[in-house]
Amino acid sequence: MISCSFYGKISLSITKNVRCAQNGEKMRTYLVTGGAGFIGSNYIHYMFKKYDNEIRIINVDALTYAGNLENLKDVEKRENYTFVKANICDKDAISKIFAENDIDRVVHFAAESHVDRSIRNPEIFVQTNVLGTAVMLNCAKAAWELPDGSFKEGKKFLHVSTDEVYGSLPDDDNAFFYETTPYDPHSPYSASKASSDMLVKAYMDTYHFPANITNCSNNYGPFQFPEKLIPLIINNALHGKKLPVYGDGKNVRDWLYVEDHAKAIDMVQEQGRLFETYNVGGHNEKQNIEIIHIIIETLQEMLPDSEPPARRILTTT
Repeated sequence: MISCSFYGKISLSITKNVRCAQNGEKMRTYLVTGGAGFIGSNYIHYMFKKYDNEIRIINVDALTYAGNLENLKDVEKRENYTFVKANICDKDAISKIFAENDIDRVVHFAAESHVDRSIRNPEIFVQTNVLGTAVMLNCAKAAWELPDGSFKEGKKFLHVSTDEVYGSLPDDDNAFFYETTPYDPHSPYSASKASSDMLVKAYMDTYHFPANITNCSNNYGPFQFPEKLIPLIINNALHGKKLPVYGDGKNVRDWLYVEDHAKAIDMVQEQGRLFETYNVGGHNEKQNIEIIHIIIETLQEMLPDSEPPARRILTTT
């Protein structure tokens, strides 16, 4: 028997770890996977900034190369925040979290997401992105399903995915990805994310499992892993290193500020219709080579007139 605490006072005895919000009602509990990563940590910051003590967040992260608890230093002491180090492929660990907590919402960020790494080691992408998503779906289903096959009121699973499942945009100002765009993945990473999307769709269709899928464009912003394009180009330029360009650099991607993505996820959680897929973009379509030139021009404006290695490489690239 675990008690529900309300500002340090015992207010209610229940069988699961549940807390009360300021209005005395049950505090909504979010299970966020991959919350120590780039987008996940920004989402947690956004949610606490918006809802403060009205929600509780349990952050599950395996702390692989892309997970960094320093991203969450300023929230780690909150009473309504809990970190659990666990791998989403660990069914026992995930089941334990559901058993001990009345989870209302799952926001599933956890994924291997670097294209180059997927080319070198595709198996780990299948394991984490596909099998890990299956574990999360099964554990949530087991916790939320009622004897008649329906699901408890107010529960929702949001699967965060990528627009890379659609392939690449043509070089056309009027070209956009739509929720009806056929999947056309071209890397082990995007293929693994497409597979996880299909799993979620199958659970929605087969079990009427309460879920949504979001497919976002390229994110940028605070806490981004340095292997990603924008921080990589900035860091290499500042240190006088070569600026890598994939192919001819003409792949077109849409770019989205990470906090705008967090806002969109919250909007889908609150207002999205169950079983729907929502694309999340910034209407900021640019070729990779354009992004590189924008970074170079911006750094040229910001750097002093002296001749450090960064300025020399910028003026000769």
